[in-house]
Amino acid sequence: MTLKGKTAVITGSNSGIGLGVAREMARAGADVVLNSFTDRDEDHALAEEIAKEFSVNARYIQADMSKGEDCRGLIDKAGSCDILINNAGIQHVAPIDEFPLDKWDAIIAINLNSAFHTTAAALPKMRAAGWGRVVNIASAHGLTASPYKSAYVAAKHGVVGMTKTVALETAEEPITANAICPGYVLTPLVEAQIPDTMEKYNMGREEVIKKVMLERQPSREFATVEQLGGTAVFLCSDAAAQITGTTISVDGGWTAL
Repeated sequence: MTLKGKTAVITGSNSGIGLGVAREMARAGADVVLNSFTDRDEDHALAEEIAKEFSVNARYIQADMSKGEDCRGLIDKAGSCDILINNAGIQHVAPIDEFPLDKWDAIIAINLNSAFHTTAAALPKMRAAGWGRVVNIASAHGLTASPYKSAYVAAKHGVVGMTKTVALETAEEPITANAICPGYVLTPLVEAQIPDTMEKYNMGREEVIKKVMLERQPSREFATVEQLGGTAVFLCSDAAAQITGTTISVDGGWTAL
């Protein structure tokens, strides 16, 4: 499943799922553009490390995914954009009648609106190149719901719906659009929450993971960033050329319940 000669732009990719996807894209031979809202030396160093490790071209471009002009500017600055991975996202948990307005606006902007802006900017480049892949990182919460996550669930359902629309609009072209719906993924952020959760429930690591953190994930195992990256690589491969407008769940059986 080589992606050599393609350029992949991955939003929100200086850590966690986004970085994992970027690394797997590079492993498959794609040049990669990393992104986040910061502009630190370590952000650019990540791109340099990927370029050296996988012998590809890699760059880091700062852009704030809460701002439409930044989203579109990212695609312009990238130059080529054969593969677009919309991954940037944030979360906040609160009852809907107490949900802070600024948090609602930020989650909708970063989790949903950014994917609209980047896709709108990337499609003309894909059409000019005669090939393209849009892969949206949605969530199990794009297919189901949980209490106290109204903005996140609304945004991720929106991402799934927009994915289907883009797929229909490009159905007669060599461009596909799909969404990956992860369950709980073992990222550095999640890993950092384990000790506090162990203390709260007075449980050992494995017990708190299986009984508390992965209560809704039937496999009782986290998905990994490498697995999500591998799924994205598959969706960008020739083997997936007729897979468009759908979701692929990487959730240990969560949405099968």
